[in-house]
Amino acid sequence: MSNPDVLVIGAGITGATAALALAEAGVSVEVVDRYGPAAMASGWTLAGVRQSGRDPAELPLAQAAVALWRDLDARLGAPTGYRQTGNLRLARTPAEVETIRALVADQTAAGLPLELLSDIGDIRAIAPGLSDMVKAASWCATDGQADPVATVNAYLNKAQKLGAKISIGEAVQELTIDNRRVSRVVTNRRSISPGVVILAAGTQVNSLLEPLGQTIPLRLPVVTVLRSARCEATLAPVLGVANANMAARQEPSGHFRVTSGAEDASTQLCERDGKPAIRPVAQRVMETIATVSAVLPAFADAEIDSIWAGALDLTPDGLPVIDRVPGAQNLIVAAGFSGHGFGIGPVTGPLAADLAQDQTPQFSLDAFGFERFAKSSGSAPLTLHG
Repeated sequence: MSNPDVLVIGAGITGATAALALAEAGVSVEVVDRYGPAAMASGWTLAGVRQSGRDPAELPLAQAAVALWRDLDARLGAPTGYRQTGNLRLARTPAEVETIRALVADQTAAGLPLELLSDIGDIRAIAPGLSDMVKAASWCATDGQADPVATVNAYLNKAQKLGAKISIGEAVQELTIDNRRVSRVVTNRRSISPGVVILAAGTQVNSLLEPLGQTIPLRLPVVTVLRSARCEATLAPVLGVANANMAARQEPSGHFRVTSGAEDASTQLCERDGKPAIRPVAQRVMETIATVSAVLPAFADAEIDSIWAGALDLTPDGLPVIDRVPGAQNLIVAAGFSGHGFGIGPVTGPLAADLAQDQTPQFSLDAFGFERFAKSSGSAPLTLHG
């Protein structure tokens, strides 16, 4: 049996940042993942790093995360691909203009520096390639983007240098509860007896919670993602739209990475080259190309390098769960990030690590508890990038 102080299940952005926070605190920590770093949601994401469009409960986390992203390469000793290139959220119809206008008013009142751009000339000064379809936009100059796989690997490698154990290719099959505590974690290879467990398993979280009589009410809508071949560099900021049915950015290499909106669908995981994959639907691919090209005409002429789909772990209110599991004092869940957990990962993983060490978290977690699901109903709006 292995007995780390903390076992982290999941090697995405949340698990990786939690592991580093624990290793830096001198806690013995092991990360276990079936597939590998950023193999699912953290690698599938558009990888925006944004504050704009955040729920008021998440905004302080996003602002704190941006402050960390600025110095992250130096801290980790490895490139993350982070660039503070800003975020434009576009309006294409009169109704969307009003949505953007309200967004700017609400978020500036909350203290986020956000501008309303109502002239296409001002918008094209930031993103020259946009079409005449664009009527207005919000502009957050302090938002940005990063490389998701490079970021997760940088965190895990730094944690490993500080003594963390990283166990890849190992599937967690069962958690055993005795006297309201996790006493054993069974994988396909061994049995582990950790002091505390952080469950950061994204869309797979309920497969381990359900046998314990606890679940997060998740929908698993699917987002289609396309990555082009290298193109001339024309787009600096991340693009979103008022109704969240597309997003786009251009990587430093020149590749466009674009996403569709999210659609409830039968989510069937398969494996491709030893990694988990969801096969995109042809109709959604065509719709995504058309939607993106309507506002970014250059994308219509781009050669497509790769296409994939990703599932979101969407909670009813669009906010994550960062909390101890009822009935299991040493089991902490950090999941349900609803398609926008990457950008705040440098903050949310350490918050889970605070709970694992019985420390008062840096930020209030009142909005991110299990109990809220018994008090509310309804579906959250979808905000997909970052």
